[in-house]
Amino acid sequence: MSDHAPAVLVVEDSDEDFDTVVEALGITSLRNQLRRASTGDHCLALLRGTDGVTAIQPAFVLLDLNVPGLDGRDALAEIRSDAALALLPIVVLSTSADPRDIAHCYEHGANAYHVKPMRYADHVQLIQRLLEYWLVEVVLPTLRRRPT
Repeated sequence: MSDHAPAVLVVEDSDEDFDTVVEALGITSLRNQLRRASTGDHCLALLRGTDGVTAIQPAFVLLDLNVPGLDGRDALAEIRSDAALALLPIVVLSTSADPRDIAHCYEHGANAYHVKPMRYADHVQLIQRLLEYWLVEVVLPTLRRRPT
């Protein structure tokens, strides 16, 4: 990857779970950066460039559902309703295995849904595989630019 590799936007309020993503990325040979949003509101601000935040165009969003404020479910729906963001890949990574959450996320346009493993080593390995898959194997869409 070049030094201009797109970032991954990680929507995660747990420091421990975010550190797990950092560790998993470090295991790979990828040079992508991680950008963190700890709420759904902050996620949307980063994607839209609102609230005094410079907009980013991540390769994909790794989305936890249970974040404070606007939760991941609502952030997913907001992203999918925005024409400039509608093609952005969104991978849900949540502790919830509730079939209603899974169905809701797919109904609202999630590209994938994964349940966080309980064992730390399995969690790191899953995230490593997700990063390598979405950043190496997948041909990602070009997103529309917002008018300035």
